[in-house]
Amino acid sequence: MIQKWNVTIPELTGDEARGVYLYLPEEYDWEPERHYPVLYMFDGHNVFFDSDATYGKSWGLGQFLDEFHVPLIVAAVECNHHPDNGRLSEYSPYTFYEPDFGHVTGRGKITMDWFVNTFKPSIDRKYRTLPNRQHTFIAGSSMGGLMSLYALLEYNHVFSRAAALSPSLWVAPERLARLVRGVQARSDTVLYMDYGSRELGNHELMQGQFARVVSQLLTQGIKLTCRIVPDGDHCEASWEKQTPFWIETLMYELEL
Repeated sequence: MIQKWNVTIPELTGDEARGVYLYLPEEYDWEPERHYPVLYMFDGHNVFFDSDATYGKSWGLGQFLDEFHVPLIVAAVECNHHPDNGRLSEYSPYTFYEPDFGHVTGRGKITMDWFVNTFKPSIDRKYRTLPNRQHTFIAGSSMGGLMSLYALLEYNHVFSRAAALSPSLWVAPERLARLVRGVQARSDTVLYMDYGSRELGNHELMQGQFARVVSQLLTQGIKLTCRIVPDGDHCEASWEKQTPFWIETLMYELEL
């Protein structure tokens, strides 16, 4: 069951509405005493329905979770679609310059503060969640993948597990490296991270950057599942195929 409504994020876009998509397991109404882990996701319009997806293809996540009876609530928020780098700005922890986009002001911290201080409390009030850190996850792809990695490290007191698919590690790599080196993540922190073999050439030296971040994360004791996806590309169709892998990582031996 997927519910949809609109929210505003005044800190980012004033009173402009954007969509929220909330998935509830099929048994949610049958077992009124049961509570569930929550997965927060970026680019919510691309998660469930092809009709809402930017390029006409979604992850089809609801069908997967229903088919395999995954006991998980998913709360996904639509991105900023403004043509003046709205999505890049909201999904970047750091201000950066890139020739194709120009100067981008990083507002990722504002975005995550809203997720943690406004959105999550609202979901916990309205639905039967397991609100503790152990049962709170976050996931996304591309810039949303970068934000998921950032959230897991910078907001480790809130999120215990994350999935970062094709994360935009080319954004401010020195700042990201400092974040990883300085993190004091709890010992049960879990991360799934992948990159498609066909997209490695999309950004200069990406393979080396991916390897460096993996090494830094392992040095910091992060429980890491890492993959180079054979024939993987930078698109929803490819990310959909990775769902069994990253969902398994998020739910692996989770106490419910």
